[in-house]
Amino acid sequence: MTGGTREGIDLTRVLEAPQQRVFAAWTSPEDFAAWYGGEADVPLDRVAMDVRPGGSWHLVIVMPGVEMPFHGVYREVSEPDGLVFTLKDGSAPEDAEGEMVTVTFSDLGGGRTELAFQQRGGNLTPEQYAAAEDGWEAFFDALADRLATHP
Repeated sequence: MTGGTREGIDLTRVLEAPQQRVFAAWTSPEDFAAWYGGEADVPLDRVAMDVRPGGSWHLVIVMPGVEMPFHGVYREVSEPDGLVFTLKDGSAPEDAEGEMVTVTFSDLGGGRTELAFQQRGGNLTPEQYAAAEDGWEAFFDALADRLATHP
């Protein structure tokens, strides 16, 4: 992105999986733990998901010598069309809502789904948004791998 301002992340991916399967990959602890974090480990016993409006979620990415907790609250759940949830990491102030993530799953037919991802909030610097975007890209690579190996 050019310029010094940045207010979020917008990514789109076409996944080789049916819409319902993509939704499940975002809402099943086993699936979510398998791809969130990219190459890093997310132990299943460190994942909790109460997938309903007002329900919370959390997980911990574990890497050698460091643990990175993430958590938030589901604002909207529209199976199989998408989710809206808050996202905070361990450094976020307790009273902050965090970033707002909107992810939409559009059925393209033929067992393919378009994933449209948006993260907003203005809580990160442009450099932090760029790093977070790189992270999401790696996560979505892992998601595509998960969907290919666990249809």
